[in-house]
Amino acid sequence: MANQLIELDAVLGALADPTRRQVIARLGQRPMSVGELAQPFPITLPSFMKHVRALEASGLIRTAKAGRVRTCTLNRERLALVDDWLDEQRRSWVAATDRLEHLVTHQEEAP
Repeated sequence: MANQLIELDAVLGALADPTRRQVIARLGQRPMSVGELAQPFPITLPSFMKHVRALEASGLIRTAKAGRVRTCTLNRERLALVDDWLDEQRRSWVAATDRLEHLVTHQEEAP
């Protein structure tokens, strides 16, 4: 459980940056080379590589180098950590609002 929370923190930390979220969105379409990924961003390649390394360190992407080309691939399993956490939070809030609704409904019915 503690390891899962540490991994979730790493993923959420990586996703906190808008450039990294855009990279994740683009990689959701297909694997891309670092050069392709960097094209729409108005930053230098070394600055962009910092984002790639952060995403790789969080486990959200995997990279593989073939010759001079480094290709990035989205690790969808890692995004499942966020889905699972959000589902857990959603269930908790739904249960709390259901209890509140039950309380309010039964108070209105009481004489």
